[in-house]
Amino acid sequence: MKNNKLKYCWIAALLPITILLSCKKDFLDKPPIDSIVDANFYKTDEQVLAGTGLLYSKVWFDYNDKASYNLGDFRAGTAFSAYNDRGNVLFNTTGNTPENGSSWRSFFIVVGQSNLAITNINQYAGAGVSPQIKKMAIAEARFMRALAYRFLVMNWGAVPIIEDNLTLLSDTSKARNTEKSVWSFITSEMRAAAENLPTTPLRPGRLTKWSAEGMLARFYLTRAGIESNGAGSRNQVFLDSAKYYSERVIKNSGASLMKNYGDLFLFPYDNNSESLFSLQWVYSPGAWGTQNSTPAYLAYSPDIANGDGWGGDKSATWWMMKQYEGITANTTDDTLKGRTLDQRLKATFMLPGSHYNEITQTVPATVNPALKQKLIFPFNGTDNNFLSIKKYVTGKAEDVGGLSASQYYGNDTYMMRLAEMYLVYAEATLGNNASTTDTKALEYFNKVHMRAGLPEYILPLTSEVIFKERFVEFAMEGMAWYDLVSLHYYNKAQAYAILNSQDRGLFFTAPDKFPDPTVWTFSKTPWATTDRIINANDGNFLLPIPSAELAQAPNLLKPAVDY
Repeated sequence: MKNNKLKYCWIAALLPITILLSCKKDFLDKPPIDSIVDANFYKTDEQVLAGTGLLYSKVWFDYNDKASYNLGDFRAGTAFSAYNDRGNVLFNTTGNTPENGSSWRSFFIVVGQSNLAITNINQYAGAGVSPQIKKMAIAEARFMRALAYRFLVMNWGAVPIIEDNLTLLSDTSKARNTEKSVWSFITSEMRAAAENLPTTPLRPGRLTKWSAEGMLARFYLTRAGIESNGAGSRNQVFLDSAKYYSERVIKNSGASLMKNYGDLFLFPYDNNSESLFSLQWVYSPGAWGTQNSTPAYLAYSPDIANGDGWGGDKSATWWMMKQYEGITANTTDDTLKGRTLDQRLKATFMLPGSHYNEITQTVPATVNPALKQKLIFPFNGTDNNFLSIKKYVTGKAEDVGGLSASQYYGNDTYMMRLAEMYLVYAEATLGNNASTTDTKALEYFNKVHMRAGLPEYILPLTSEVIFKERFVEFAMEGMAWYDLVSLHYYNKAQAYAILNSQDRGLFFTAPDKFPDPTVWTFSKTPWATTDRIINANDGNFLLPIPSAELAQAPNLLKPAVDY
């Protein structure tokens, strides 16, 4: 029994994935699994492409479902839940926190299924498979595996690198690998993927060379920090690499920013000009795990949903509201007041009185349950209310051409947008300097900043300015936590200072008039004095390895070794 304990840790990663029924995205269609894994399957280009199709969706489901925002935003402090997910909100994530286990499991499923795809394509691909398709499919799997390890190493630190599922089954001594080893491995993998992916997508939503080079820009920017050994000064070679790859994507990918920020999340936005890589969800009732379930947990009420809408206690945090230009605090920081020109606020969080013509709202039963109207976010409560989540909330089935149902939505999840490349270039140019007035860095920064409706930024760029821009640009896209981990690699004190300065407690938002307010006043709830501030430190910053995994795989407690 002892020699079998390690297997449980990644057993889900070694099992075949469940079948996807036919759906609207043809490259995700798959035949029965029993013909995928044998020598009779990988005989044509179409079969090989089908073999990697689910790497774009189902393998990521347990992460996307609820863990993406629990880890990426609740732990980061951009949003909170008042009554649920409190371990993540209060920075007390434990080995038994559900989203901890589900995300760990999902990432290792991605790793395992990517490994399986590589093995099967190399072993079974016949003469009917073109060399180009074979190279591309293997590159897709290497891309996905590298991205999964990026999430693993940034959440849990040292983790075991697995390239061969079958070897793992007979290896009872597998230990974790050091963080630097993991980063070296995934950078190498992503470079290989970039070499073999096409410059234009074979089909809408498929990976390209620019998807991989965009990830390399992201990887190198983060890796520049880990190579500093916490000394506060990032590795200049890797900063230069981040700058190089981000500019290549900006200039050569053909991608372009959407003209209006809010359009990024208006149905149907899938695979638009700004998306460099998105998870490819489908509206496929009955095929659990291939759809986007996240909107069910974010929509604030069934009034705008499809029998779900369980996000009534989710909201922007007090700290997050302070990041928007034009909303300012009084001297005691117990009241905020103002409005903002920043279009990203309305597209990310709902404030009382705001209109959303793309979403249908059922009028409350006390008025007339048979009536519907275009959504006007309600104003209610007396001393606390919530600024509910708008991103990824697309409304009722009638708002999306009938293509949604309870917990079944088809809108994709962004994993990388072109906007990030502009901000990566600006940050890599800033590098280890206190500020920069580099013309191109300012130009690229302003493409993101001004697209949001804000005036041109003309002062020197600093790390604080760029971080604030990233927090606002990517709030509720599961990004903020990883920005803080990147900062933590080279400047723990600053990462802790940001986290420990955040107010994550209840507050009340009042419009000056309803609807169509011109200004809002935000007041901290006077009786909610506890659980407003967290204490991030060396002991709780990284996630603990899930308890179920540690119980079955004691090797995870061994010191990490180089790979």
